[in-house]
Amino acid sequence: MKVLLIEDETVIGDMIAMYLADEHHAVQRVDNGTKGLEAIREFDPDIAIIDCFLPDINGIELCKQLREISYVPIIMISMNTDVSNRIDALLAGADDYMCKPFSMKELSARVAAQMRRVNLSIQFEQNKGKEKLEAYVSVDKGLRRIIVNGHEVDTTFSEFEIMYLFDKNPGRVFTREELITYLRGNGTLVSSRAIDVYMTKLRNKIEKDPKNPQFIKTVWGLGYKYSKG
Repeated sequence: MKVLLIEDETVIGDMIAMYLADEHHAVQRVDNGTKGLEAIREFDPDIAIIDCFLPDINGIELCKQLREISYVPIIMISMNTDVSNRIDALLAGADDYMCKPFSMKELSARVAAQMRRVNLSIQFEQNKGKEKLEAYVSVDKGLRRIIVNGHEVDTTFSEFEIMYLFDKNPGRVFTREELITYLRGNGTLVSSRAIDVYMTKLRNKIEKDPKNPQFIKTVWGLGYKYSKG
């Protein structure tokens, strides 16, 4: 992991850089805000540790400027223990705030915590996309069963007949009258209102989010159509 350390105090800067390097992080240290902004672009760090008091710019102001160009996690470090200063840093875009002096082990743990949060967020977004890509519905006429994402769902006779018709004609818009005629041809007495009820029940059974359907979609003023995803 690449760590950008913006710290002008030689002793504590060297201490932090050495400790994190021993933790197998690639550390680049600069001693002012101007160099820090350049390093954000060139070094492209995974996380930044910023001292609140720098020789050329206040760390909180630097944090604001950094947030305009990067979403990199920021840990602010400072001798200032005032609650108001912590709040200002967090409002400026810092993700964490540590008061000097602090344990190097605690700093390492907070660095790890920030990176874990970022990685979990990335995994969450990837999994959302994966779930959407893997969503599928399979209709088996012979066995009269519907499989949704690998799991069989129970349907009534009419619900299955509608899904079979949809599956054979993906993308085609069916009016309520056409669906009524189709079901009556299979010996079912059905009304226009019943069609809407069937659609609601089918969405509840096959859609991940029935209110925002992926498969059974309403075509306003006409009827319904089926998309295979």
